[in-house]
Amino acid sequence: MAADSQPFERGARGQAARPSGPGPFRRFVLAGMASLSYPGTKAEQLLLAPQELRTADPSFATELYNGHFGLAGRLAEVEAESPFEIDPPSEGWARELYGFGWLRHLRAAGNELSREQAKALVHDFVRLRRSKSGLAWQPEIVGRRVISWLSNSVLVLDTGEPQAYAEFLRALTAQLRYLSASYRDSPDGVPRLVSLMALIYAGLCIAEQQAVVDRYTRPFCKELDRQILPDGGHISRNPEALIELLLDLLPLRQCFVARDRAPPKELTDAIDRIMPMLRFFRTGDGTLARFNGGGPTPTDALATVLAYDDVEGTPVRSAANSGYVRLDLGSTLFLCDIGPAPAPSLSMNAHAGFLSFEMSSGDCPMIVNCGSPSLDHDEWRPFARSTAAHSTLTFEDSSSAEFTAGGVNGSQPALDSPLTGPLNAQAALADQGDNLRIKGSHDGYMTHFGVSHARQILVAPTGLLISSEDKLSAPKGIRSPEGLIAGDYAIRFHLHPSVHAELVPDGQSVVLTLRNGETWRISSNAPETTIEESVFLADARGPQPTSQVVLGGVMGEANEVRIVWNIERKVEEGNGGHLVDPNEAAPTAA
Repeated sequence: MAADSQPFERGARGQAARPSGPGPFRRFVLAGMASLSYPGTKAEQLLLAPQELRTADPSFATELYNGHFGLAGRLAEVEAESPFEIDPPSEGWARELYGFGWLRHLRAAGNELSREQAKALVHDFVRLRRSKSGLAWQPEIVGRRVISWLSNSVLVLDTGEPQAYAEFLRALTAQLRYLSASYRDSPDGVPRLVSLMALIYAGLCIAEQQAVVDRYTRPFCKELDRQILPDGGHISRNPEALIELLLDLLPLRQCFVARDRAPPKELTDAIDRIMPMLRFFRTGDGTLARFNGGGPTPTDALATVLAYDDVEGTPVRSAANSGYVRLDLGSTLFLCDIGPAPAPSLSMNAHAGFLSFEMSSGDCPMIVNCGSPSLDHDEWRPFARSTAAHSTLTFEDSSSAEFTAGGVNGSQPALDSPLTGPLNAQAALADQGDNLRIKGSHDGYMTHFGVSHARQILVAPTGLLISSEDKLSAPKGIRSPEGLIAGDYAIRFHLHPSVHAELVPDGQSVVLTLRNGETWRISSNAPETTIEESVFLADARGPQPTSQVVLGGVMGEANEVRIVWNIERKVEEGNGGHLVDPNEAAPTAA
């Protein structure tokens, strides 16, 4: 069966996968609109090839020559067949195949064989994928393919072969016409921006296409302003989205300059806002914090885009629009999620991690969220999105936000379930002089269990002591529909794999040893303190085993439970892990 002969119907674990593209009637309408909606003329000459900022691997060409086509963490044995004629090993593999980003690897090889391979594969696609249907014709994939073709046009075009040159430009024109009619069908977020960027790239890179640039610059700028928040975060709340966008926005700005056109102000302003926000999310070891879809950090890409930051401004402490707090005190870095889920159209990768945090000392990560897995480990993604995969409190092992498909409170969400909530999520940072206080609450457990959660965290100016309280409240006389109030709670601290944890004999605290030799202590008044297995998913090598500290108990019939905990750097004459009550009151825990 050809890779694009039918849509992908099921995803990992049998969950419904993303649709493979517009339906038959919609495709018919788009095909009819394509030539009418596109303002440009037939492409006849390329003037410009955008700079490719994504890292290239020349060894890809050798692997391909040997019949191995590796994409998205999966390997397909193509042998003498075209990769466009085989069964794809995964949807992620197929999406990357049709996006043609792998052309940069063949270009990096820099030999005649890789050049001929590239030309043959482009020809195969044009020959085999004329029908505007299936995964290959999702608008965002068409947009990525257009950008890849333009960026690597010097590889696949030869002015000494007029027929091949004309065939390539005909295929490019057909895809631009289709994209002009379909870009509005792109999923919200980065995919829609990619579709619009592809049209503007084409208008700048192809001769006599001024009308294309004029037509699509306005909707592109409007969409860019909507998606890049005033503080520089992306509307999806995923830190990694910023890297992906900059890898395309920076060359696009240069294309405007190369054509003697001033880049739109919205474009330059967006880039200027994103740069400090990337530094906001960057931790001491050079990776991005693991929030809302953040997985293995492409550190090479991150370094590449940050090299274009001329200002290197200091990150803000509170990114209110994006819903995050960053406290950089001494050698301690503390990052906290204080925002609810994004709009449902943008939340298919969002996590139920409200009030979760990550913490590091110097270049040593300490407390983390599990993060999102790479594409070849998608089976982990439902767990990665759950509250239990984050360093915060869970009640009855459920998530604080609602997934549209899954168990109670989305405890087992489907692969691409939109996420909403948690209900009444409120949080803010307050500077109290001697301490910085993060205070937040939500009713994410109210509907199913009749319980609300509040968390407040005090960070000392030295960064050596974090004092916190988690409060569970059941309003008097209110019980869950199931009559349940004797629920279990667990406050989780997922540890980076480089951290060693050891339970202290008193049973109330755990000593953490970082890879630089520092020791920290987690102590609390919780009834139970345990060290349990965990998994760090945001690793380029795949899921890595690690551990988590869990403070647990049962709410019982109490209307309120307060669990006080501290994270403290151990020093020779330090205060040794004593409890510090954020409310300066005597807390109790069931």
